[in-house]
Amino acid sequence: MGKKLSGKDLIKLGFPKNNSINITLGQINRYHKRKKKNQILAEAKEVLLNPAQYKEDGVWGKIAESLLDPVVVKKQQLNPVRAPFHIFGENEIEPQAIYQLYDALKLPVSVAGALMPDAHSGYGLPIGGVLATKNAVIPYGVGVDIGCRMCLTVYPIPISYLEGKKQQWSNFLAEHTKFGMRETHAIKHDHPIFEREEFKTIPLVKRLKDKAYKQLGTSGGGNHFVEFGKVSITDTQNEWGLDPGDYVGILSHSGSRGLGAQIAKHYTYLASKQCPLPQKVQHLAWLDLNTHDGQEYWLAMNLAGDYAKACHDDIHARLSKLIGSKPLVTIENHHNFAWKQEVNGQECIVHRKGATPAAKGELGIIPGSMTAPGYIVHGLGNERSLNSASHGAGRLLSRRKCKETLTHSAFKKQLEVHGVSLIGGGIDEAPMAYKDITKVMANQQNLVEVIGSFTPKLVRMDH
Repeated sequence: MGKKLSGKDLIKLGFPKNNSINITLGQINRYHKRKKKNQILAEAKEVLLNPAQYKEDGVWGKIAESLLDPVVVKKQQLNPVRAPFHIFGENEIEPQAIYQLYDALKLPVSVAGALMPDAHSGYGLPIGGVLATKNAVIPYGVGVDIGCRMCLTVYPIPISYLEGKKQQWSNFLAEHTKFGMRETHAIKHDHPIFEREEFKTIPLVKRLKDKAYKQLGTSGGGNHFVEFGKVSITDTQNEWGLDPGDYVGILSHSGSRGLGAQIAKHYTYLASKQCPLPQKVQHLAWLDLNTHDGQEYWLAMNLAGDYAKACHDDIHARLSKLIGSKPLVTIENHHNFAWKQEVNGQECIVHRKGATPAAKGELGIIPGSMTAPGYIVHGLGNERSLNSASHGAGRLLSRRKCKETLTHSAFKKQLEVHGVSLIGGGIDEAPMAYKDITKVMANQQNLVEVIGSFTPKLVRMDH
């Protein structure tokens, strides 16, 4: 008997001569490389005899599924007709983003869709795209940065205080916020998230636990930020009982870091194998939620979303301690995620890739740019947008275009005009790279109601 496990070994055990052999070899190669061959064969024999007992197992569950109820892999074709949809602020959206939504609406699993007024093209679903599907989840419909979200904390500090503390608070941002691939906090914090069952039972997630622990309380590169600024509460009937007026606030934008990126990559690969699609829409491959991989992705995605929240909580807790103040209010929301939601009377999976949940009365925060205000909003529960709104101003210029057409002096001038101090942040994040947030908000008056705003003053981004 050779040292390496082969298909012949599995056939000898009694495995049927079908795809269950490839799946078994794949799972063992991925997760049980270090186990001795005899031990693997003994375990495989147990699974073969009692597959139903192993359905919930992280490694053997997929093999049990292949023996009991194999996933049918068939080449998928797009429907000739699009599912119903609505586009908000169509005149401000590039055609390519609209065509991307049109393609997504032709998937056999699509039920309805919408495009937000900040939309621009992305991979698979456009950024600002919302798609409801029947019992299927599209990893690229959620996005690579799973659970990318906003978090705003409001403090009982008058805004004039910020001006006097400018230098000290800039130092807090420079020294106590971490960005990009390499930076992590010298003193790591623990968090209940690391006790979660998924870190024990999902093999891929288990491997990523150390990385997630190291990156807790850090932010990604690109358009992620942590800012001190002015919170203006305009709603006299606000639910926190705050007096209308100006307060100091901290706003952060970041996601699930390496944990989310690896989950997205792994399950996108699995989806593409199980759901072959025409080339132009291959990024929209989905996982059936009744399959082992579909259920596992759903659990991993929700974990990544909760981890993203834990990162924001850690960032805000560190800064709260430094400024010596307890928060009055925290407002937060995901904008790269999938939710179970009723659409036209049936339960669907609603993907929001760069879109804010805006169910009736739901709180959200929609940022502008580093010089433009962001808005605190209540959702209006508009069915036509699938209870969604924009996730920001949206990009006007691609990163490449910014580098080709914008100058550092014009960038600097914009910051001076608006009285903004910037730490880090490249020209590809210049205010001119973004659409006009006031236009975007005007195009979604029937999606959200504005109850306050946040104006950035001290901004920290990746270098």
